[in-house]
Amino acid sequence: MKSNRKHLSAIICMALIAIGSHTFAQRTAINYDSTQEGKLVFHNIKTDTKGNILPWYSPDLGKSFDDVIHRTWHFWDTMRVDMNGLPYYMNHQVWRDKTNDPRGLGGDQLQMAMSAWQLLYMYTGNERVKENMKFLADYYLTHSLSPASAVWPNIPYPYNSLLYSGYYDGDMVIGKNYTQPDKAGSFAWELLKLYKICGANGFPHATEKVYMEHVILIANTLAKHTTVGDFDNSPLPFKVNAITGEVGTITKWLPGAIKGTAKSSYTANWTATLQVFQELIKRKEGDTPAYQKAFDIILAWMKAYPLKNNRWGPFFEDIPVWSDTQINAITFAKFMMENPELFPNWKVEVKGIFDWVHKNLGDKTWAKYGVEVMCEQTAYKVPGNSHTARQSATELMYGKLCGDTTFKQNAIRGLSWATYSVAYDGKNNYPRDEIWLTDGYGDFIRHYLVAFAACPELAPDFANHILHSTSVLTQVDYAPDINKRLAQDTDNEQMKTIQIFYRSHDEQATETIRLTKKPEKILVSEKLLKESTNLKENGWVWQPMKVGGLLQIKHTGTDVKVF
Repeated sequence: MKSNRKHLSAIICMALIAIGSHTFAQRTAINYDSTQEGKLVFHNIKTDTKGNILPWYSPDLGKSFDDVIHRTWHFWDTMRVDMNGLPYYMNHQVWRDKTNDPRGLGGDQLQMAMSAWQLLYMYTGNERVKENMKFLADYYLTHSLSPASAVWPNIPYPYNSLLYSGYYDGDMVIGKNYTQPDKAGSFAWELLKLYKICGANGFPHATEKVYMEHVILIANTLAKHTTVGDFDNSPLPFKVNAITGEVGTITKWLPGAIKGTAKSSYTANWTATLQVFQELIKRKEGDTPAYQKAFDIILAWMKAYPLKNNRWGPFFEDIPVWSDTQINAITFAKFMMENPELFPNWKVEVKGIFDWVHKNLGDKTWAKYGVEVMCEQTAYKVPGNSHTARQSATELMYGKLCGDTTFKQNAIRGLSWATYSVAYDGKNNYPRDEIWLTDGYGDFIRHYLVAFAACPELAPDFANHILHSTSVLTQVDYAPDINKRLAQDTDNEQMKTIQIFYRSHDEQATETIRLTKKPEKILVSEKLLKESTNLKENGWVWQPMKVGGLLQIKHTGTDVKVF
């Protein structure tokens, strides 16, 4: 397939010229040489004694994976301010060192960051991570929504047609007033989680209520427009004119020729939309009968079509032709594992999705280093950092849930391979391409954190980290910061020895925590929680590891202190 890359690019560029859009050829630009023998993007390849790939930073997996998480977050957090006073990542989808990239925002760029930051905040307790989530949400809410009078009202546009306007008003390829309903669903899902995080603050202006109001507005629009789909049409279109309701068009391409145009009416990226409906129904918020109807329609369609025929369809904003994308397939596989009651045959079906991805998007260029990596989509079969990390994390999750270790070795090596895209300064370069602020940041960090939750032995052993919670955590503090703060508030010496304090949104929750030493005691809402041998009831279980161990806590009550 790689031998046809130039031919493919030429065909797609012709299509884009025909519709007057940005050139797809830009996506294939090479910033760094990743084809040099023994080198991968920024670093010389390191291996174990058998020649299998190891991370570039250290043979200690936890140390290396933790390192790239912090490097990439720091790069995002300290990114330069652009010409309109906004952080560069609010205007562009690709990073340039010395100039500005001419393209605007990536379609799911802010949502990916919010998704990652919710996990990163739990992992680090870094308040700047939480504040960045709020900034992304607040700015996007006030600068991207379709008017209330539109046929598709109150949903975000994904792209800033005028680069420095500070406003998002259309679609990258089709143009102004066109939006992507699947990205509206992902924004609503991230906004709902942020609502939970902010709900603990209790400030008079009640920011969290505004977040929930917009979640409901977006859900109302998506539910209203959900219809029974078929082979060529998903229950909601991929691209639609929010003002008029007209479904967008794409260049209908088949290998060898351009075949005119087709409606942009299909994508299988409805996982986040399903999650929004699911959560609002559970919370009894908004028009729950309409959400239930839409949820049932979309779920039935997912089962009847993409889950059976692996026609996963497009995701990316800059691809004007038909493409089956790994992100749609693997994100849905993760949803299936999180909701096994909806999928009685999930073990077989999820493995089937994995097999399809490996067959159609697997890349064996680095096979001599013991790893197969993942390409992002059928229209652009180029291995990706975030896509390989996503595949790895999700396959590790599968192994944890059903005990199948088939994918484990390659998954760990895939995570190791992906570290090579990260430079010392935190630039994260897509192999054979550019520094995408989607693939290199939100949609990179989150997969390492999911991998830690699925396979805790991969997490670093030199520090305490919450790896997973069944609840959104609204506050997280780690020693020594928590002890410094407590020392100012109390004379109780015992209170100065807390390892972790955290607060869950839900009254009942379970957490998985990697600790450097066994806890002395655990308090939940100031009541002693008993050590146990299992988590059938409230209590905590300690599993020793080579260094420190794994703590699992099941509790009723929101405030948890680990001593």
